[in-house]
Amino acid sequence: MTAVAPGPAFSVQHIPFSTHGSWFDISPVVAEKTYAEDLHLVSHQNGMHAVLRLIPLDPVTGDRVETRVEATPGLLSWIGTGGRIDLAYASPDTVHLRGSGLGIGVLAAARALTPFSGTYFYRDPAAQAHVFTSYETGRRYRVTVLSGDRADPAGDQALGGAERGLTLAAAAGGDWELAIEELDSARPPYVSPGPFEAVVESGRGAFADFVEAVAPWRSSRTPAAELAAYVLWSATVRPAALVTRPAVLMSKHWMDKVWSWDHCFNALALAPGCPELAVDQFALPFDHQDAGGALPDSVTHSEVLYNFVKPPIHGWAFGRLRRRLPTPLSDTELTRTYDSLARWTDFWLTARRAPGADLAHYQHGNDSGWDNATTFDPERVVVTADLAAFLILQMRELADLAAQLRKPDETLRWTRAAEEMQSALLDQLWTGDRFVARGVDTGATWGSAGLLDLMPIVLGEHLPGQVSDALADRIKAHLTPYGLATEVTTSPHYVADGYWRGPIWAPATVLIEDGLRRAGHHRFADDISARFRALCETHGFAENFDALTGTGLRDRAYTWTASSYLLLAEAHAHAHATHSEEAISGS
Repeated sequence: MTAVAPGPAFSVQHIPFSTHGSWFDISPVVAEKTYAEDLHLVSHQNGMHAVLRLIPLDPVTGDRVETRVEATPGLLSWIGTGGRIDLAYASPDTVHLRGSGLGIGVLAAARALTPFSGTYFYRDPAAQAHVFTSYETGRRYRVTVLSGDRADPAGDQALGGAERGLTLAAAAGGDWELAIEELDSARPPYVSPGPFEAVVESGRGAFADFVEAVAPWRSSRTPAAELAAYVLWSATVRPAALVTRPAVLMSKHWMDKVWSWDHCFNALALAPGCPELAVDQFALPFDHQDAGGALPDSVTHSEVLYNFVKPPIHGWAFGRLRRRLPTPLSDTELTRTYDSLARWTDFWLTARRAPGADLAHYQHGNDSGWDNATTFDPERVVVTADLAAFLILQMRELADLAAQLRKPDETLRWTRAAEEMQSALLDQLWTGDRFVARGVDTGATWGSAGLLDLMPIVLGEHLPGQVSDALADRIKAHLTPYGLATEVTTSPHYVADGYWRGPIWAPATVLIEDGLRRAGHHRFADDISARFRALCETHGFAENFDALTGTGLRDRAYTWTASSYLLLAEAHAHAHATHSEEAISGS
């Protein structure tokens, strides 16, 4: 087998080690903002659950030893003074481990076992293996020793509180090898697919193929592209339970869901190189669209939430998605999406418009995706300009789709509805120099120092010039050396780690950059793109970032951040290539 380049190194403190399709990862992150001393096998079936501790051991004394952990796509290693342990995925549900000079403990993460929680451990005589059964995940974890002469179980068939698991070493510090599978109930005894080196090369090759598909344009000008691709690749899971399609989770840390606007950015980043996966990302929440047309707030393995929704950016996203796919969608596919988008739009025009109202409203900041933005401080049931702007774009996309599908009456319907809502937006919420929000119950209006008030820039070329110019000027007040702060940094409500009350977020960056560019503010859009790309290249792909220091905040391996980087980096790479060609042809 031809050796494949190892790919970018990364810290498992920030990015979990996993593989495309797997529902588990190897990481010290065992719960929200909770870091364990040892790496764990962490499953995302039925929620996020640390199942097994993986502990490097002295092969003679059995004591835990200090090691450093190194990770690249395809290979995770514990390296100590006396030897090393390597781990690689043989398949999405199986990891191989090989040790030399060090032993390993594979132990249940929790000591307590009750009739409803914890992990039971026993030797399976049929498979000649040891098995952990997890109440939390509802799955089994089978450990098969492939080589090594000192396998010592502890807590076999024990009930109540006990240490449960297996330690493995080899005589005289020699080599050993084992496999850990995540399975449902039973399967034939495990057989190794080949030498450990072949397992590693297979994983590296799969990632190399993915990054070549997703970022063929990458160069030294886009140094974080491969790592961004790894974040996406490793956060992808196979269809299971309520996840109806291959899905890119927001993270394989604690943000292990698909939220109904986050998925749009992943779809866009994947579209040129992985079109089927991209279409699946866009469509997944629509698989759970309710009878009233609403999308769920989020979808994960065993839970679909409907208590909130997310903003209707889907018309904007689908228009871009269609342009980015290498092959046009069929009329059947377009019709399916048209019907879903129409129902989603009608939900906002009926269930979310008060009697006689022209504009729709949110019921809580969570509906906007900007959960605690200062726009929602005075009231929560609020008519906002960003919502109107997204619906206008969505109705314009529906009009375009209706025209393509030869539905002239529907084309006229959506065109008129978009024009009427844009007139209402400008008449009712534009004061002459800014947009305001309005309480549905009180009729009171107010502005804020939040970036959300400026999101109508997404209308781009559809805005009157004086409106887009005024919005661009106000957006400049949010610009820091690292990008767009979601609250003006001089605001009394600014909080460095305040979620949507200050930190820089990827989706706001992409939406505003796109709107500015379509409105003709190209240099400003270039500046925003450059700052955000540099932020990711320095501080990674966090859920959000401190606007004044650039430090990554919250979940540190967030896929919509990685996708947003890829979108902006790709555009930058293509623009540079175009400028270079023009310079050559003009010389």
